[in-house]
Amino acid sequence: MGEALARFFGLKEAGTTWSRELLGGTTTFMTMSYIIFVQPVILASVGMDKGAVMVATCLSSALATLLMGLLARYPIALAPAMGHNIFFAVIVCGTMGYSWPVALGAVFVSGTIFLVLSLLGLWEGLVAAVPNSLKNAIAVGIGLLITLIGLEYGGLVVDSPGVLVGLGDLTSRPVICVLAGLVITAVLMALKIPGSILLGIVGTALLGLPLGVVKYHGLFSSPPSLAPTLFRLDILGALQTGLITVIFVFFFLDLFDTVGTLIGVSEPAGFIKEGRLPRANQAMLADAVGTVSGALLGTSTVTSYIESATGIAQGARTGLANIFTSFFFLVALFFSPLAEMFGGEYVQGERILHPVIAPPLIIVGYLMMKGVTRIPWDDITEAIPAFLTLVIMPLTVSITEGIAFGFISYSLLKLITGRHREVHWIIYLFSVLFIIRYLIR
Repeated sequence: MGEALARFFGLKEAGTTWSRELLGGTTTFMTMSYIIFVQPVILASVGMDKGAVMVATCLSSALATLLMGLLARYPIALAPAMGHNIFFAVIVCGTMGYSWPVALGAVFVSGTIFLVLSLLGLWEGLVAAVPNSLKNAIAVGIGLLITLIGLEYGGLVVDSPGVLVGLGDLTSRPVICVLAGLVITAVLMALKIPGSILLGIVGTALLGLPLGVVKYHGLFSSPPSLAPTLFRLDILGALQTGLITVIFVFFFLDLFDTVGTLIGVSEPAGFIKEGRLPRANQAMLADAVGTVSGALLGTSTVTSYIESATGIAQGARTGLANIFTSFFFLVALFFSPLAEMFGGEYVQGERILHPVIAPPLIIVGYLMMKGVTRIPWDDITEAIPAFLTLVIMPLTVSITEGIAFGFISYSLLKLITGRHREVHWIIYLFSVLFIIRYLIR
């Protein structure tokens, strides 16, 4: 059985082992486990049952992550997307006034469209159409975005009146914990200790216990009931004329967050071959199934997670790592108190911090910076779109916005300079769609 799985996932060809895949899958889960507890809080604000949302989050994440591992064989995990859940709760249910069953219906419809297009095999061409300069810029931009998130989660960077962001209180307990965790992880990496990022996470958590920024909640718990959200979506209500724009936004965000994450995580890992990402359609199919199943279970859009880069940094190279990550999502249903210790939050005034997972995110940002050397900086038509892509992503905290600025500027510069034949028609098409999106938003 073990040898059959090793052949199926191509461990030898990928230069990896069972232990590396386990280490990578575990690391990925620990750095993204916060979603298990953040997602219920956000969706509970519109009246959804917190316990049911937690179960729906674990189940949909486990299914989508498993499918990504089996179909696409990439170590890229999936879960309900941050940002998408805010759009779901604050905009669709809050500002627009739709009920959460109708919002879930809109997620279901957008996911179904995504699913159909994935089955038609359209996505691999899209990934291949993205020029290499933008592929590298997307990877670097995601790295900077991951770093910014890590700095914010650790309290090292805070909102500052007049200048948007500033340095946090370096003497506060959570920041001390994060800085110590960052030093621990960096030293372990410098000494080439296997599993340094995972060991850094554990070390940060243990250090956080006596500092009071990490709390031990126990080991076991019974999973809550899924009944309050299971199959409670209102598909007919979502098909109202007024929801067409909402469905389009859900679809658009899912598409480009996923494409951006796949490119950004795959480029430094060496998964992209000659400009193409093999099995991209299968990867997008896993994403689509995750979104559709998530809506049926009772959670918002499921998409690929940039935190997967932490597992890849620990050596994960195949879908076997995803099998372990998926398993941990199921285990979390029964060990949620322990998972909460690592991914849980620490409230500091009006800020919600995640001290334990901040150090690995900052470290992964460093690891993803290498792609900046592969951008042709001497070619203005390539360099400026790449620059805008990698800068806009962290400053707007959005992969989609970075890709939009990159696509639009790339198309315009190539068109105006008479080099329009260098641009794939798909890039022109989505550039126009991005412009339309900005005009009607």
